Amino acid sequence: MNLARTICLLASVALMGMVFFPQAQAEPLSVAVASNFTHPMKALVQAFETQSGHKVRVSFGSSGKFYAQIKHGAPFQVFLSADQTKPSALEKEDWAVSGSRFTYATGRLALWSSKENFIDEHINALKNGQFNKLALANPKLAPYGVAAVQVLNSLNLTESSQHKWVKGENIAQTYQFVSTGNSDLGFVALSQIINLDKTHDNNGIKHGSAWVIPSDLHQAIHQDAILLKRGKNSQAAQQFITFMKTPKAKNIINRYGYETL
Repeated sequence: MNLARTICLLASVALMGMVFFPQAQAEPLSVAVASNFTHPMKALVQAFETQSGHKVRVSFGSSGKFYAQIKHGAPFQVFLSADQTKPSALEKEDWAVSGSRFTYATGRLALWSSKENFIDEHINALKNGQFNKLALANPKLAPYGVAAVQVLNSLNLTESSQHKWVKGENIAQTYQFVSTGNSDLGFVALSQIINLDKTHDNNGIKHGSAWVIPSDLHQAIHQDAILLKRGKNSQAAQQFITFMKTPKAKNIINRYGYETL
């Protein structure tokens, strides 16, 4: 084989190689989300990906841990917190884009048991101490835990129940404590137990028994989202923030028991 043919063959192979190596895809949008918002977030991601074509990678956990991780350089572009305090702090500390913070939902708290008829409208089991353990999210890490303690304070049940508390790292772990029966009852997010199938309604919840806690027994759980500095120049991040403010997104959020502005 002469030199000219060898060069042509190598060039052809190189061109073929270019054909079989597609252009690299853009990195997915990375979003940190408070665990109470797991179910609506999955529905929102599906709607956003279908509408925009962008891919979203979601991490669920406690707002307190995400706050610390973001300050230590975690590669999140958007943060959906379970409170307003942490996004506000990130904005003031220059970890987030100034002016991008907004309230995407106001959460509801419920006292829930996986046992049918265990919780009645008078919450006698809680008031009379007729339970093995009471699960709640750690108030040092999770705003829903703070709200749970406020409810117990409002009912004058803190002192009598405290020795039976079991604290979850976040509201997801708290739900697990109750769903597995390790705790007879616990404070969870309404979105975790709400029944979207209205044809099989069980007083509005999927299974077990629950008391949806009146909002006047604790401070409002306003949940803020914010665009982080890592997402400042991301088209996907900016579009997701915009999407979260649309009627379509708010309708999804409302279906899971949250209130929106």
